Amino acid sequence: MRDPEKLLVFQDANSLAEEVYRVTADFPIQERYGLTNQIRRAAMSVPSNLVEGCSRESVADFRRFVEIALGSAMELHYQLGFALRMNMVTAVENVQLLAEARDRSAVVGKSLNNLIRSLRSESQEPRAKSQ
Repeated sequence: MRDPEKLLVFQDANSLAEEVYRVTADFPIQERYGLTNQIRRAAMSVPSNLVEGCSRESVADFRRFVEIALGSAMELHYQLGFALRMNMVTAVENVQLLAEARDRSAVVGKSLNNLIRSLRSESQEPRAKSQ
């Protein structure tokens, strides 16, 4: 079993989820069960899937959960960008925080992509030489 706390991408995703919760607290009240909920679910899905994947025995199972986390990170990136375009927050500092969270979600996505690539190469067995 792997320790998710030792993964830098988990630490980044966890920090991002915390930031998303703070910044979405200022979203319009009518979005509480709409976009706010969707963004928060996507943000929590990234570190949650990493934790679940770390509990799996095989590299292939772990990789599958990392792939799901990547999908959630991409979903989050889109949703944060949408919230910016729709002016969900108006205070300048919150607009800046929302933009930073969107940018961080892309960085987390790239880190997850790199982890997936690494796990793919780790799970491949060396090919037998042709004779």
